Amino acid sequence: MNIFGRQATVIAAVLACAACGQAATTATDDAATGDSAADVPQPDTAFPKGFIWGAAIAGFQVDMGCPTLPQAKCDDQKSDWYQWITDPVLVADGICYLSGDPPSAGPGFWETWPAYLDAARDSAHLGGLRTSIEWSRIFPDGAAESATTVEELKAYANADAVAAYHAIFKGAHDRGLTLLVTLNHYTLPLWIHDGKGCHINGLDPPSGCTNRGWVDKDRMLKAIALYAGYCAAEFGGEVDLWGTINEPFAVVLAGYILPSAERTNPPGLVLQLDAAVAVMFNMMEGHARMYDAIHANDTVDVDGDGKTAMVGIVANLAYVVPADPQLPGDVTAVAHADWVYNQVFLEATINGEVDRDLDGVPEEHRPDMKGRMDFIGVNYYNQMPVNNTPIPGAEKWKFLDFQPDTSGFATNPEGIYKEVKFASQYKLPIFITENGTSEDKSKGIEDFVKPHLTWLHKAIAEGVDVRGYFYWSLMDNYEWNHGVGPYKFGLFSVDQKTKTPSVTPMATGFAAMATANGW
Repeated sequence: MNIFGRQATVIAAVLACAACGQAATTATDDAATGDSAADVPQPDTAFPKGFIWGAAIAGFQVDMGCPTLPQAKCDDQKSDWYQWITDPVLVADGICYLSGDPPSAGPGFWETWPAYLDAARDSAHLGGLRTSIEWSRIFPDGAAESATTVEELKAYANADAVAAYHAIFKGAHDRGLTLLVTLNHYTLPLWIHDGKGCHINGLDPPSGCTNRGWVDKDRMLKAIALYAGYCAAEFGGEVDLWGTINEPFAVVLAGYILPSAERTNPPGLVLQLDAAVAVMFNMMEGHARMYDAIHANDTVDVDGDGKTAMVGIVANLAYVVPADPQLPGDVTAVAHADWVYNQVFLEATINGEVDRDLDGVPEEHRPDMKGRMDFIGVNYYNQMPVNNTPIPGAEKWKFLDFQPDTSGFATNPEGIYKEVKFASQYKLPIFITENGTSEDKSKGIEDFVKPHLTWLHKAIAEGVDVRGYFYWSLMDNYEWNHGVGPYKFGLFSVDQKTKTPSVTPMATGFAAMATANGW
């Protein structure tokens, strides 16, 4: 598949729309569905039987900040992200865009999880929880790297961390929560990624950056496949739904191309384009190797559906629109941006079609990567306007012939419909693994969640196999480089003194929908 397979009709449609002075609607082929963008679905909803109403969290964002546990037992101090937000040199570095908020500002889920899982069940009436395992908690030092098999790796696991995860997972099951567990939600152990060293010294040896994370393909793929296999063997009796990597393109963009105040990621390097492309393809192959390892080691069917594991990637699908629909260049930029942001990873890991130069035409077929997807996890938040202004380096890398217009990102509920319709072409189950708002909690259900779910229901009614919706997030958390200040996404607020959950109108409204399986 190439970019024009999805985009030829939409470009013509948007050009026509621009001619009549109307706003552009989507980067998806409307003609394929027969629906007009103005055909807003009706609000009456009844979701399919068994649809999972859940919420999502990530370990780094929620675990730390325990009210009574010692910091050494609560905080995961061995990850690149812990280094990233606590090192005073990095906090003072303007390129890193760090809030300086301490990890202790988090909700302390590592200790407080019973209260939050009780709240998830009793106050929000959830049926599912998406969470993550932190690699650096289970394997905090590099000794684990000497292992060559999953069996050998077991000897290096941190017993306390393993026991804690078992307790959390059992607690979720006891409360009727279906688990979807992500194995790599941005963070990496320091022993494989020194974000500070690579940020300050650069990536080229000898530079002082010896642990380069995703840049070092052979080392990284071996290590993360063994880690995935270990987790499948250890926790397979509690988990059937596995996410491999969360939002891989976000790591590439914010870590190696354009770190910004909106999002930065270790090592926070600017226009390191060779490294960025290497990381992108290493993550694709890393997912494939994790997929194989999980299926080889998870031998327990938890939910009785006849499958011991379903494995998918968690993709941040962007609803791509032209920054100015009256400019033909912006309209044509949509096709390439959509390919790079939304399609490259899926094409490689589902169809084995690899586009090394990111020009929109795959030139390499990889049977060892094909078919490595059992479901597609979709994180969806907003539309992304793009223009056709090239980024420096476009003469070498074709994916730099457009730029996202970061001033124009806006919520657009219809986009969730467009993106799951696009994803449905792969004929795999879909989970909405993240969708949420940090706006007014008293209005969030009516103004954000219901409009998105209404469009999602329209897609389901048209035959798209969407099996669950995980709201982001269960509680207010540590929002990466932003800390705890500006963004409050949670169904539950967090008391900073006691770290206990407080019910918000978001939780109450979500409970009503979950109970009714719609509204």
